Amino acid sequence: MPHITRAASWIALTTAATLALTSCAGGAAAGGDPADVDPDGEITPREISWLLSRPADGGVITAMEKIAEEYAADHPGFALNLITTPDRPSYIQKYETLAAANKLPELFDTDATPFAQKLAEQGRMLDVDALLEDLGMADDYREAALNYQRFDDGSLYMVPFEFQLEFFWYNSDLFEQAGVEVPATLDDFAPMCEALRAEGITPIALDGADGWPLERYMAYYPFRQAGPEYVQKLKTGEAKFGDAPGRAAAEWLYGLGQSGCFQEGFSATGYADAQAQFTSGRAAVYNIGTWELANLATENLDAGVRDAVDYFTLPTTASAVTADNEYVTPSGIGMAVNARTYDPLVRDFLAFALERYPAAVAESGALSPTVGVETAIPANATPLYARAIEQAGDVGSAIAMPWDTQLDPATNTRLQQELTLLVQGDITPDEFVETMDAALAENVG
Repeated sequence: MPHITRAASWIALTTAATLALTSCAGGAAAGGDPADVDPDGEITPREISWLLSRPADGGVITAMEKIAEEYAADHPGFALNLITTPDRPSYIQKYETLAAANKLPELFDTDATPFAQKLAEQGRMLDVDALLEDLGMADDYREAALNYQRFDDGSLYMVPFEFQLEFFWYNSDLFEQAGVEVPATLDDFAPMCEALRAEGITPIALDGADGWPLERYMAYYPFRQAGPEYVQKLKTGEAKFGDAPGRAAAEWLYGLGQSGCFQEGFSATGYADAQAQFTSGRAAVYNIGTWELANLATENLDAGVRDAVDYFTLPTTASAVTADNEYVTPSGIGMAVNARTYDPLVRDFLAFALERYPAAVAESGALSPTVGVETAIPANATPLYARAIEQAGDVGSAIAMPWDTQLDPATNTRLQQELTLLVQGDITPDEFVETMDAALAENVG
């Protein structure tokens, strides 16, 4: 959970940036023509910049650095300047401050947030649907990868560079020891946890310190009961936490806490420690994405648990409106193109990079956001690796969007704080709903 002082400063800075952004809306210098994806003129090499929120040694940056070097070899004077800030709250501060000052670089990372949609409405982001169509790549991308980047009105202003599937990884030996089956519905989680606890097994390993993993659980029940539309309405104030989907989620999470589903002291457990609890065989379930395949589906995994590890996808509910193959399938933070600085050079580089990127990322063993490329399975992979990759071919179009990319920063911070209290049993579902609806009314209005 973010420190309250840090969170407060982040919220204040974001609010100031939003006000400044609103004040410059409609200004002549705010943006170019977002639909002019093939501008006239000479390709004049220069340095262009990409404001990033990705790991510096991650697959996306590694691949794009190599591609940029190849492009520069044929275009002397070109350079791609990567401005990297992996810490997401710090990145958002920088991104929104630069946006308010109209100083965003040629390329910049953003989720499909209300703030980003304001930029798009002001003509400050290039129409990516039009760009991909113009480049002949519109049919190359996975539908789910593009849908993750779209705004609620269906418009597309970000290019995906990743594609992930989020699973519940589980230890079949521990399940057998406790006499439990893979949960068929979300309501099966609480009895599963109780049976595992009775055998002295920690049911679910959770990174509670970072906030977003527990927030994933908050998204599950509403997604199954009401589809992705619930959080879309929630973030605009058209829906409330007290509505049936939100209340059901609160009661379900409270029940998970009362059933001892998460490890003792989960709120102080970080990412690496939570993963270690699962990979060492101390916890039975771990909810994480395919970005962890190298640690969960290769010989890097402890030999003592390697053969017992398997996964299941998001269980359903009795009255589900989404399909079994629809769950959290993110394509990561997207890359937006600054319409004001878009010119023949930027277009030419993007055409070059987007054509070569899929093969480069697939070669690294990761899923590409495009179809038509085959992911390289590492030599030390277990059979689970290939099965997880194949699962990407059977993904529905509805996506359980991570709420931390949907809600405004102030509401999101409060939600993460209240979720911890709810699961710990420090507040009731009624108190949770009342507090969150008050926060929503204050922040969204």
